[in-house]
Amino acid sequence: MPTPPAPENPLGTNPAAVPAPTWVLSSTAGMRLVDPPAAASSAAETSLPEALVPPVVEVPAPILFPVPLSPVVPLPTVQSPDGKLVLTDTAVTVLGQTFGLRELERAEVQHVRWVLWVLLGGLSLAVVTIAFLQNWLHTGPAMLSMAATALLLAYGQRGTNRLRLWLLGRLPAHFALAGDLSQWQRLVSELNRRVVRAHDRAAAEAAYSLAVAEAERLVRQAQEAAFYPPPTFPTPFS
Repeated sequence: MPTPPAPENPLGTNPAAVPAPTWVLSSTAGMRLVDPPAAASSAAETSLPEALVPPVVEVPAPILFPVPLSPVVPLPTVQSPDGKLVLTDTAVTVLGQTFGLRELERAEVQHVRWVLWVLLGGLSLAVVTIAFLQNWLHTGPAMLSMAATALLLAYGQRGTNRLRLWLLGRLPAHFALAGDLSQWQRLVSELNRRVVRAHDRAAAEAAYSLAVAEAERLVRQAQEAAFYPPPTFPTPFS
């Protein structure tokens, strides 16, 4: 029986790459369709070209030096009306003693009473009053004694303004300042503001110095690596 013609190739594929099926005579006297063996793909058709990986080259990062600090405009000098407290841009002088602003942590002022004079005046007034009521004193000396003890009591009650300067790493310093409390409170507020400003400036200068030192260290390392490259030792597998 003649072999039927192969079907046409509608897709336009290569006949050499995909062979047509064939008809064979089986033992049962029948015809059956046998698929042709798959064409072995060549190595050139299946293998893909390997991608070329460029070598990794480490580019050193540029060494950046920090920006210099801008100059600080000095603040004007402030002082109390009696001249007991003088505040400059870098220091404070209280009753002739000078402290740097970077030595201080903070300052505070508050009104205090002289407890000793209050106790002495109150006890003396009580004793004089009891003596006068017991007729141990005449009227004249009793009135004079009562007036003196009342003055002691009033002086102790009047008190003073205590200025406390907190020093870094040392005991605080105390000063007695007479006058209006609101006036000293304004000066102490300005003092605290300048203390914070001085500490912020010191911290910025320290950070700038550390950054410059680190940049100089990196520059020295780069120069040493350029002039003295690290030695290479042969390996037994090279």
